[in-house]
Amino acid sequence: MSIRNLDSLFAPRSIALVGASPQPGSVGRIVASNLRSGGFSGDIWLVNPRHTSIDGTPCFPSVSSLPDVPDLAVVTTPPAAVPGVIAELASAGTRAAVVITAGIDAGLRTQMLAAARPACLRIVGPNCLGLILPRVGVNASFSHRMPLKGDLAFLSQSGALVTAVIDWAQARGIGFSNVTSMGEMADVDFGDALDYLAGDPQTRAILLYIEQVTHAPKFLSAARRAARAKPVIVLKSGRHEAGAKAAKSHTGALSGSDAVYSAAFRRAGLVRVIDLGGLFEAAEMLAVSPRLEGERLAILTNGGGAGVLAVDRLADHDGRLAEISPAAKLALDAVLPATWSKGNPIDIIGDAGPDRYQAAMKILLEDPASDALLVINCPTALASSEAAASAVIEAIASLPDGVRHKSVLTNWLGADAAAESRKRFSAAHLPTFETPRSAIDGFMHLVNYRRSQHELMRTPPAAPGGFAFDRSGAKEIIARALARGNTMLTEAESKAVLNAYGIPIAETKICADPDCVAETAGEILKTNRACVVKIHSDDISHKSDVGGVRLGITSAAEAREVARAMAATVAKTLPQARIDGWVVEPMIERPDAHELIIGMSEDLTFGPTLLFGAGGTAVEVIKDTAHALPPLDMMLARDLMRQTRIYRLLEGYRSQPQADLDAIADVLVRVSSLVADLPELRELDVNPLLADDKGCIALDARMRVADETVSPRIPMTIRPYPSEWEKDVSLPALGIVHVRPVRPEDEILYQGFFARVDENDMQLRFFTPRPDHSHRFLARLTQIDYAREMAFVALSPAGDELLGVARLTADPDYTRAEYAVLVRSDLKGKGLGWLIMQHLIAYAREEGLGELFGQILATNTTMIDMCRELNFRVEPDPEDATLRIATLALGKQEHL
Repeated sequence: MSIRNLDSLFAPRSIALVGASPQPGSVGRIVASNLRSGGFSGDIWLVNPRHTSIDGTPCFPSVSSLPDVPDLAVVTTPPAAVPGVIAELASAGTRAAVVITAGIDAGLRTQMLAAARPACLRIVGPNCLGLILPRVGVNASFSHRMPLKGDLAFLSQSGALVTAVIDWAQARGIGFSNVTSMGEMADVDFGDALDYLAGDPQTRAILLYIEQVTHAPKFLSAARRAARAKPVIVLKSGRHEAGAKAAKSHTGALSGSDAVYSAAFRRAGLVRVIDLGGLFEAAEMLAVSPRLEGERLAILTNGGGAGVLAVDRLADHDGRLAEISPAAKLALDAVLPATWSKGNPIDIIGDAGPDRYQAAMKILLEDPASDALLVINCPTALASSEAAASAVIEAIASLPDGVRHKSVLTNWLGADAAAESRKRFSAAHLPTFETPRSAIDGFMHLVNYRRSQHELMRTPPAAPGGFAFDRSGAKEIIARALARGNTMLTEAESKAVLNAYGIPIAETKICADPDCVAETAGEILKTNRACVVKIHSDDISHKSDVGGVRLGITSAAEAREVARAMAATVAKTLPQARIDGWVVEPMIERPDAHELIIGMSEDLTFGPTLLFGAGGTAVEVIKDTAHALPPLDMMLARDLMRQTRIYRLLEGYRSQPQADLDAIADVLVRVSSLVADLPELRELDVNPLLADDKGCIALDARMRVADETVSPRIPMTIRPYPSEWEKDVSLPALGIVHVRPVRPEDEILYQGFFARVDENDMQLRFFTPRPDHSHRFLARLTQIDYAREMAFVALSPAGDELLGVARLTADPDYTRAEYAVLVRSDLKGKGLGWLIMQHLIAYAREEGLGELFGQILATNTTMIDMCRELNFRVEPDPEDATLRIATLALGKQEHL
């Protein structure tokens, strides 16, 4: 369930309060008072069978006795009454309810949801502060005050934080479009609300306070959609939760849910802040300046120290200090004292009055070398801080038409001396901060949003050499282990699975006794300087912890003695462990190589997650790792690598050459594919993975598996590339055509494709003869999550020409989807459009969608004829005579 009936929640025309009360201090009385005083223009009805009126307002005995059906109900009754109230509301036709009542146990919750389900009545809560919609005068909460009207939305799992944020914002003149206390999220959750707010034109930016995410795939898909449309800032509590201490692998021990949350937020393009101060700073900026044109910051100050503090904080965030243009420097020389700083920060000296501030401001606002301006004032007895504040406001107001308006933020230092100035800035809708640090932090929240969107829109490079996997071979290895009753693969089995996915491994031989160890070592030493002997046991997770690994063995006799000594040591330290033999392999001698770890574990919220970082036996001590959600491409793999400290070493230093970064990324992408293909996999360690300028090789690997039919793995949050929808088809007029789902790297094919689509066909598809061909536009066509969107591309056999595209975009409820199709103009009439439309229809049916529909220009007779042949119903658009609506009712079928 997603945004269905959320209009009744967020845009109600009438409201009923069930549980209204005249008792002073009760929730029912406070909510009733807030509803009546909020300014809502629709009907407000009170329901309580014990009263005929409350404070002069008529009170009805039941929902069925109301004059009309309320769009929205607010419930403050005792817990035991809630399921019955919801059933009565659903029967009456109400489609949304805010259940403020706390103390609803699991049984009552189940009854409440069961009562709501037949009518699809949407529920916020229970156990929440309520809902506030300042723009329409709805205050269905027990908040202590009504927020100002604005265009920020705030969704919070904590009611206490809702009131704190409202109070803070009120003092700064910051308003809201939507404030929703999410409560226990029995029904409406963050994914639903984000889906709605993504398309809400009254909301410019979204703030989130999250304690936990439910329905992670839905959340991430909705968050990505929302973040592409507007900034989304998230504060997630519980950053220091303990990880999975009982995990059997390094990866499991290193994976903590908070690190995975950060990886999920980053993948969706959300900006995370770490504390309430960060949320306030973000709100201060977003309220007046939701987007930046660039990152270059100029700093204007009357105090050099304050400017330096700002520059230091900017450097902490890897921000960009603007280089003032030569023309601007000359202009500043003409209006500032000779002792001004001659650079950025622009220190205009402590005696700067309003005229000096205004003159410098005008120059900096018109300087194309910067994108934003921070203005700082330190109080002195030489000039008025209030007058300087007024000068800043006037300088912005006096900008000539046509001059690009930059983001301007202010920091007036002090307490009493700065209070009046801050009020003036808030009234003028200028973000104002108390310290240079908080000002820079607020600025960087927007910079980070801008960067995250840029990163999401990048076109990934194709993987070097492509990919070829032996999925069936890997599955057979796992099946044999599970048939033996083993949940931990042996080192040899783990390496064999890696090898099936093209990951370089050190060749491994299994020996049953010390004599076999000696014989195998002798063979290896004929072509290698040394070999390695390891204990082989399903009962030992970390071999080095029990002396079960020996390096640098140079003779067969030494190998025999090492094997015997290992057996004795294990018998003494782990007498319960069964020794299955020994592993013998060549000693890989790459003295300048880095030891890395690549791993996978199963997060309880987000499912399979990947880990990368510094490896070796001290991996838990070093703690230099980063997390990502699969699937990965080469670009995402490099991003994951860059989040670690060891990445700087991998880039090379002094005489140390750069490691083969593409080879490391290639291994990450292959592991990502392995995780997607093998749902039996629960944990994976590749440690160490040696990496240098010659490439990568896995020296050791461990895998934990489970029977997917008995214990299903938590699904991947991000849907993997659906390779099962690839196929080659022979068309009589074209020969072999390769049809597959679109990939991000297909963007480079679109320019050539559009060059061979004439203006008339462009008009028929995009309703304009010259659609946008920008990178941003093409990225939206090619970078899809395969969750609500699908696009099938028809390619030449070599894959270097795009011939046609068919796509669908489903509604958030995943019941209907809008389709579109476009074929190269020179290939029309050759069966290509028919082919990819059939493929798209087959996919929609397999997905369980109920209906495909599309808008077609009435002049596009070719498309209309094809739709009719495909059994679409084609009817005039009742709102536009130039359009036709084509609709196909879908039923479950096999692939066409």
